[in-house]
Amino acid sequence: MNRELMAGAAASRIRLDPRTKILLLLIINVVMMGGRIQGIAVIVRPVLAFIPLSLLLIENKKKAAFAYLPLFLLASFAESYLVPRSTGLANLLLIIVSGLISRFMPCLVMGYYVVTTTRVSEFISSMERMHVTSKIVIPLSVIFRFFPTVLEEAAAIKDSMKMRGIGGADAVKDPIRALEYRIVPLMVSVVKIGEELSAAALTRGLGNPVKRTNICRIGFHWQDGIFSSAAIIAAISMSLF
Repeated sequence: MNRELMAGAAASRIRLDPRTKILLLLIINVVMMGGRIQGIAVIVRPVLAFIPLSLLLIENKKKAAFAYLPLFLLASFAESYLVPRSTGLANLLLIIVSGLISRFMPCLVMGYYVVTTTRVSEFISSMERMHVTSKIVIPLSVIFRFFPTVLEEAAAIKDSMKMRGIGGADAVKDPIRALEYRIVPLMVSVVKIGEELSAAALTRGLGNPVKRTNICRIGFHWQDGIFSSAAIIAAISMSLF
């Protein structure tokens, strides 16, 4: 949880409004998941895939950005050039692997950016300005803390297993034992984390009908206009052409 709080509290060079982030996430999911790569999609899809990459670089998340870029380029190349020139089993494998990476990875990376750069207070404040019901806001606010906390817990379990001599080569020699010693503690931790975060959300008064006050500052700026306009134009182009 500390990792998520520190990431959210860190000053960004260009901060996007949470509503802009959600809009970008929705558009990227809809466009990247649907349709064939032909016509205007050959231009639109790379433009939308570049948005999460640029946002990661702005947030100085270079490791995630440099892992995302070559995988997406390789998958796009395979989907555009290798798939039409292959047959049989190789063609089927290329279609499955390249299609999954080129379509799902931009969505996952954008979701990673949204979760790791949005503070819970900012998200709640933006949802309240949109008059979204608390029945939706409370579960989503728990999710914003849930995934970073689970990742931190998984890293702690991994370090603990290394101290006990389980990991690395042991995972190859005895994968069942390695999975048991990592998955079972993680599942128990996930259940406890969900309960604790839900209790924490209610303790903070998120379910209170009285209007909450916020000290965070949110609002639309020039960077929100640039990114949201690019995404909207790309989505409209896909629907018209």
